[in-house]
Amino acid sequence: MDASESTASTGKSKRSKLSFRSPQDWIFDTFVYLFIGIVTVATLYPFLNVLAISFNDSVDTVRGGISIYPREFTLENYKLIFSYDGLITGFKISVLRTVVGTLAGLVSGSMVAYTLSRQEFQARRFVSVFLAITMYVSGGLIPGFILIKNLDLINTFAVYILPGLVSAFNIFIIRSFIDGIPYALQESAKLDGANDFTIYWRVILPLSKPALATVALFLAVGQWNSWFDTYLFNGSNESLTTLQYELMKVLQSTTVSSNNVRGENMSQLMSQVSPDSVKMAITIIATIPILIVYPFLQKYFVKGMTLGAVKS
Repeated sequence: MDASESTASTGKSKRSKLSFRSPQDWIFDTFVYLFIGIVTVATLYPFLNVLAISFNDSVDTVRGGISIYPREFTLENYKLIFSYDGLITGFKISVLRTVVGTLAGLVSGSMVAYTLSRQEFQARRFVSVFLAITMYVSGGLIPGFILIKNLDLINTFAVYILPGLVSAFNIFIIRSFIDGIPYALQESAKLDGANDFTIYWRVILPLSKPALATVALFLAVGQWNSWFDTYLFNGSNESLTTLQYELMKVLQSTTVSSNNVRGENMSQLMSQVSPDSVKMAITIIATIPILIVYPFLQKYFVKGMTLGAVKS
């Protein structure tokens, strides 16, 4: 028997073993696929229901009974929403604060994490413990507000960026990942004449993409969904409103008089469409950017959450 016949017989034997499946295997696979199907439906149904209501005619929405497809398809809900100036301004500010806040948080957090990972940094233990304490102990809402006021950050865009510039949780994620990078790479860079910043910029950051992508996703979602800081510090400044804050006001407008909602434009909007149509359409608008960004960061997100905790 030559080599080709031996390879063919080996392949047939493997296929025969794979093709033979016991009834228990079929039953197990059936339950697994059924369970995955139920979880998939339970996960996708709420989003599809919101999407269907947002595209459904506002008058017909009041009747209820809409499942995963619109009963009377229309784009009027989105046209009316985008005609409201507050939402357009809020969308622009939300995008700007998400981009700036994410980049600033990554740079500051990675710098602190790199410093704490340096073995020659003598205060690394003290600083690490101090940062860990901040994760459990907070100054409170009122002292925080007084601090922001004394720093003259009220009614400024900087109030969206500076208070959350450094996060202990993000620092520990990045530091854990950097600790897994062989220290010999930094020593080799030093022998080539690289200073600390060069090592950080050209060695550490490129190798820390999974951890940085993980932290970037946390920062972006936090910045995009944040509205309470707008309510506290920039609620009276229409030019610095955010999309989530406008969404919150729309949700509140379903239970309060339209006179309490800022602007005649919003009152007119609420009189032309049903509250459910407004809520679902704005929810979709607020969700889509995160859904677009997440697939590009997913592979790095998984690596960043696992590799950073594994030590050789």
